[in-house]
Amino acid sequence: MRHDFIDQEERFGAHNYAPLPVVLSHGQGAFLFDCDGRRYLDMMSAYSAASFGHLHPRLVGALKRQLERLDLVSRAYHTDTLGPFCEDLARLTGLDACLPMNTGAEAVETAIKAARRYGYDRLSIPEDQAEIIVAAGNFHGRTTTIIGFSSDAATRRGFGPFAPGFVLVPFGDAGALEAAVGPRTAAVLIEPIQGEAGIILPPPGYLAALRRLCDRHGILLIFDEVQSGFGRTGRTFAFEHEGAKPDGLILGKALGGGLLPVSAFAAKRSLMDVFDPGSHGSTFGGNPLAMAVAREAMHVLQEEHLVERSEKLGGVLLDALRAIDHPAVLAVRGKGLWAGVDLDPALADAKKVCLKMMERGVLTKETHATTIRFAPPLVITEADLLEAVGIFRAVLESLSLPTAVSTLSFAK
Repeated sequence: MRHDFIDQEERFGAHNYAPLPVVLSHGQGAFLFDCDGRRYLDMMSAYSAASFGHLHPRLVGALKRQLERLDLVSRAYHTDTLGPFCEDLARLTGLDACLPMNTGAEAVETAIKAARRYGYDRLSIPEDQAEIIVAAGNFHGRTTTIIGFSSDAATRRGFGPFAPGFVLVPFGDAGALEAAVGPRTAAVLIEPIQGEAGIILPPPGYLAALRRLCDRHGILLIFDEVQSGFGRTGRTFAFEHEGAKPDGLILGKALGGGLLPVSAFAAKRSLMDVFDPGSHGSTFGGNPLAMAVAREAMHVLQEEHLVERSEKLGGVLLDALRAIDHPAVLAVRGKGLWAGVDLDPALADAKKVCLKMMERGVLTKETHATTIRFAPPLVITEADLLEAVGIFRAVLESLSLPTAVSTLSFAK
């Protein structure tokens, strides 16, 4: 049966992913189950979209209640769900206003449009000349505009020509970023932690330095927290680690509670007010179903103390990973329940490690061919978390290593 589903997807679907050979049929909490009934620990959380676990009962309940009332009417009318959502998200982010969309990439595009119009209307940048400074190694989505300012050649190949107006600088280098600021600069758009790049953390003080820099030059600071938001890093939002409150904040994934695609651009009022009727929109953006689930997701985050849980268990996760003494492990990075482990490609094939972990009941996925990611649902128990790390350790220890390396490693 498993192969039937895989073959069917291979024959009739696009080949734009390379999934592991497992066919999932249901999930609950931090666990996923395949079509044969085998249970797996989820160490990916759908790239943080399932941060609340699978089928959280409160979120499912909110969805069912809304399904009995109203589904979709578009933004041509007011609803009794949009206003409460916007207020809740504005209070949670500490910003003034919110514009809901569907996918993370849509929210990024919303931020780009807002920043450019702000540059023309408020900063007197000549029309069609606004620039936004971005970081090398970024991953903000897969629209043609967004991949145009990626430094990853694989995401760009064959999709040009790309839109101008973006300046690429090294991630984590505030000096290089400031040197790139010019009279046409409207904004800085940065991920506080680069997730797809391998859970890359900037040096301490970087986010705060960006806030001071943008204030000094009178330009916008916009953070993309589609992956890092809603408790993933042990704070509600990653920018809170340094008190670097942005002018605009891009959100998604976990906002939909793992049930629906929900994203949003939150911003200070002067930035959000660049939009007027007809300047931006989405038929499904802000729909009642999405707003009901997203509001409940925010309530669950706070009432079940998932941010504090992420901070505590994040320490457990990083300690356990750093305690692995194996020559294939080059580095361990992370914050909260979000970690990346770099493997020496001469000693361990990251994709094969993920396959072997799958065989032992743990699901995760490599990135950039050499980094294993750990991003479990925030509801995971400490015992299950340590079990997953233990399986990772066991997989590494099962690898066949060159004799000289093996002797050197275990003679320590």
